[in-house]
Amino acid sequence: MTRTKAIIVALAALMGLGGAMAQANAAEPFMHVGSRTTQPVGHYEFCRRLPDECNQKTPRRKPIELTRKLWAAMIDVNAAVNTEVAPRTDMEIYGQEEHWAYPDNNEGDCEDYVLEKRRRLMALGVPAGDLLITVVRQPNGDGHAVLTVRTGSGEFILDNLEPQVLAWGKTDYTYLKRQSEHNSGVWIQINDGRADAVASLR
Repeated sequence: MTRTKAIIVALAALMGLGGAMAQANAAEPFMHVGSRTTQPVGHYEFCRRLPDECNQKTPRRKPIELTRKLWAAMIDVNAAVNTEVAPRTDMEIYGQEEHWAYPDNNEGDCEDYVLEKRRRLMALGVPAGDLLITVVRQPNGDGHAVLTVRTGSGEFILDNLEPQVLAWGKTDYTYLKRQSEHNSGVWIQINDGRADAVASLR
């Protein structure tokens, strides 16, 4: 573990499990989701190359319990991938605008960070239905991807632009859509009040 990663993990751990739950409860703990929507083109192409990644079915059930072990794993995986992967655009790596892939060469853009974090948490036993690739809009209007971790205590965000694991409502993003918790190849709308506010200003 690098010194930077160790500092990030230590700072995040200071908040502890109780702090994480309080953070989630201070805002809306769960996103309001709507109907099925379009799949991002990058994810569609990713699924064509790796179909097993997009055929993960999860039965209807409660989200995974937020234990100390899970919280520590979320902090560790977020810090590790953010430290190990160098930020590069798809154009720089692949010569095209949108190409979702695992950052096997330790470089990638936001979707690649998300895919790697999802892969590592699944390897630790977190169900696919609780690890949802999520598309958001940054305050400057740029699109971005983060990983939503669904837990019984709320939904938390793993982000390559943020060293801390935050409750979704504590971020500055407008949430647009994410994978369905029941089928990793299906995407659903997020009914974010901030998105409605943006739309009303247009």
